Amino acid sequence: MSVTHVGSLLPLVLLLWAIYQGQLGADPIREMTLRTGKTAIILLMLSLTCTPLNIWFGWKQALPLRKPLGLYAFLYVTIHLLIFVWVDYGFNWPLLQEALFAKRYALVGFTAFLILLPLAATSTKWAMRKLGKKWKSLHRWVYLAGILAVLHYFLLVKNTYAQPILFGSILALLLLSRIPVVKKQITSWRHKLRRRVQLVDGA
Repeated sequence: MSVTHVGSLLPLVLLLWAIYQGQLGADPIREMTLRTGKTAIILLMLSLTCTPLNIWFGWKQALPLRKPLGLYAFLYVTIHLLIFVWVDYGFNWPLLQEALFAKRYALVGFTAFLILLPLAATSTKWAMRKLGKKWKSLHRWVYLAGILAVLHYFLLVKNTYAQPILFGSILALLLLSRIPVVKKQITSWRHKLRRRVQLVDGA
């Protein structure tokens, strides 16, 4: 778990150091935007990977990592948004409103943030008890947030679509693994493979 915290905070530390050293290049705002956005989407993907790892390989130890990874992803999304509204637009609300509806990536990204906000706010054990069965239904919205995050990244970059396509492909695989029929088939294959290995070891 400590590795998760260190690994998640390291990009932020490196970003702050780069800002302090003036090493963000000719367009520091864009560099900060891309760094925080990329870190956010990577952490979100890692959070969404934990359950498939259990489905594919039976790694239950990955499941407790979903929450911290998801919360760190939200942290970077928040910083990403603050760079946009504060550093780039200086809290100029008329300009922000214009940009929000004129730039598709801004609208898509803000929508993803609005989806992640209640998920982060209800990530406590108290919220889980209070919401009961509704908690799982609410937190399934993270799948839509992931899709919007990939779309936001795709719309933000210019003529360099390799990474957004890679993230989109990974997300598609992760979501496909959660479909009940697919999940059942993967689990069945895993159990059959385990039995074969046990038979070979026992021979």
